[in-house]
Amino acid sequence: MAESQPLVSNHAEESGTNDGQAVPAEGSAPVAQQAQQQPTKLESFFAITKSLIIRALVIYFISSFFRRPAATPDPAAQPGSPAAPRTSAFNYFENGAMFDLYVYISEDYNFADFDRSEFLVWQHNGLVYGDWNSGPENDGVFTYSTQFSASERVQNNGSIYIHAYVVKSGQSINPHDTDNYAGRNVGYSRRMLNKFKKIKRSKTHNLLTGETSNPHSSEETDTFVTEEIVSHWHPNLTINLVTDQTNWVRGSVPAPFDEFITFLPGGHTYLPVIFFNDYWNMMRDYQPLNKTTTVLELHLTFQPLSLFKWQLYAAQSMKNKLTGGLFGDLMASEEQDEDQDSLKEALLDTSPVLLGLTAAVSILHSVFEILAFKNDIQFWNNRKSLEGLSVRSVFFGVFQSVIVLLYVLDNDTNFMIRISCFIGLGIEVWKIQKVVNIHINREALILGFLPRITFTDKGSYVESSTKQYDKLAFKYLGWLCFPLLIGYSVYSLLYNEHKGWYSFVLNMLYGFLLTFGFIMMTPQLFINYKLKSVAHLPWRMMTYKFLNTFIDDIFAFVIKMPTMYRLGCFRDDIVFFVFLYQRWIYKVDKKRVNEFGFSAEMEQEAKMKMVPQQPAAAAEKPADEKKQD
Repeated sequence: MAESQPLVSNHAEESGTNDGQAVPAEGSAPVAQQAQQQPTKLESFFAITKSLIIRALVIYFISSFFRRPAATPDPAAQPGSPAAPRTSAFNYFENGAMFDLYVYISEDYNFADFDRSEFLVWQHNGLVYGDWNSGPENDGVFTYSTQFSASERVQNNGSIYIHAYVVKSGQSINPHDTDNYAGRNVGYSRRMLNKFKKIKRSKTHNLLTGETSNPHSSEETDTFVTEEIVSHWHPNLTINLVTDQTNWVRGSVPAPFDEFITFLPGGHTYLPVIFFNDYWNMMRDYQPLNKTTTVLELHLTFQPLSLFKWQLYAAQSMKNKLTGGLFGDLMASEEQDEDQDSLKEALLDTSPVLLGLTAAVSILHSVFEILAFKNDIQFWNNRKSLEGLSVRSVFFGVFQSVIVLLYVLDNDTNFMIRISCFIGLGIEVWKIQKVVNIHINREALILGFLPRITFTDKGSYVESSTKQYDKLAFKYLGWLCFPLLIGYSVYSLLYNEHKGWYSFVLNMLYGFLLTFGFIMMTPQLFINYKLKSVAHLPWRMMTYKFLNTFIDDIFAFVIKMPTMYRLGCFRDDIVFFVFLYQRWIYKVDKKRVNEFGFSAEMEQEAKMKMVPQQPAAAAEKPADEKKQD
């Protein structure tokens, strides 16, 4: 085993209180600036909750394919003989047992240097198992702070581990202490203190002047986006000792608890569980380890933990492993870390009533989105006539969905957002074959191998006056949008920084659609005005979308957000209220065909055909039924 340098310095302090705050380390000024730029509590909690709901469904359906197989029978057992009864195991640490805590820090994954005191960072004797009232604050909490030098290996993406041991008082964890050596009767757990995170750095600059305010853009590299795996450090860590007397049975411990429970030979006893808890460490507080990091601070907290809380923390750690294994880098990003931080801040600093209300409204928002998707597909699937509908708006919806998808792919966005954009684009593309006739000519090839695809308007669209009104509406819309688009592109080119021209075009189009996207709904208003009708609209889908917009309006007052985004929530309301006003002033025309190709007169005629059959059916009634009548 390689010789290691002493880690612990003399600057150590032990106390019995813990305020949960890390002592500021060197170079914390950039961290403070980053913290000021972070979103406030509840700013993205609404979107995070929706993402968690969808992600939980995805994980549940995927994990259902990886169920634990049934236990195989013991080959040594005699055929036909009854299975050996499983014995319930007891906790080796009974309530009230005295024990000692030993904490070592080493760069070795397998630690065995118990004789070298420089690796021992914390030793606390005389603890009582199951005691929740010890410590200076009478809450069972003990804390310890220390500093140690970072070795050259740690500064260059090396790993450093913490090893924690609990042993009954009077026994020793050192194998060289033959008189008091506890053998296997030692609770043990290890954890890597540093955490490796992938950092993406984008080089941006002004496309006209070449100047930049991004410090990463000054690096002499040819790539616009660089990825680097860097070791990070957080000074806070909690050592939890699970206090529980559950009679676990070997082979029947559910996941993920089976990874933590260690049974002694014979299966009649199991060792207490030591759980390293860093759930409440904010991801943005992790500091990168490099050559400038010479001293590392560590603040340890020892605290007993109930079985229920341990189950919650263990399930959370299992979720992180599962998502990391199934989705890989797709789920691991800096935005994902920011989402987790926002969720933790909301749980810590927000009232339970507001949290419960937010969660409930988020579920409703997700349900309304699914219903809007469902009714939108049903509307276009059953549509027989295109009278009164803007076909050009369908093609523009495809263009808008493509721009949004390319934008989220060009930026480091959440995996679930990418999936949502893919689904939205698929629905918009599917609508094309509902509004136009698609002809594929395999004889007239493009470039010698691509078939030529042509689009022609459907008869119901050509024969009605809708096509003329649709063309006229987009003509007026172009007069308004093109000057706005040119002005916005000039502003973005002069004052914003971009990775390149491709990124500039995407950012410019996406920003324009986000700012002026509501204008694209005006052609349908114009067609409604000309036709003096709104019966052709998908009112169910629009109602669900309006409910979601109304929910966004509520959170626009509660959550801090940019002014333009807040205005965007209210501008959709204005358009929908115009739709409602048109529905009110344009009366029902029984001759008008609805979205399913039927009119009120057609339904009345169908009912009239059924009326003559009713007397004949009544004449065929049995005599006893006639008497009852």
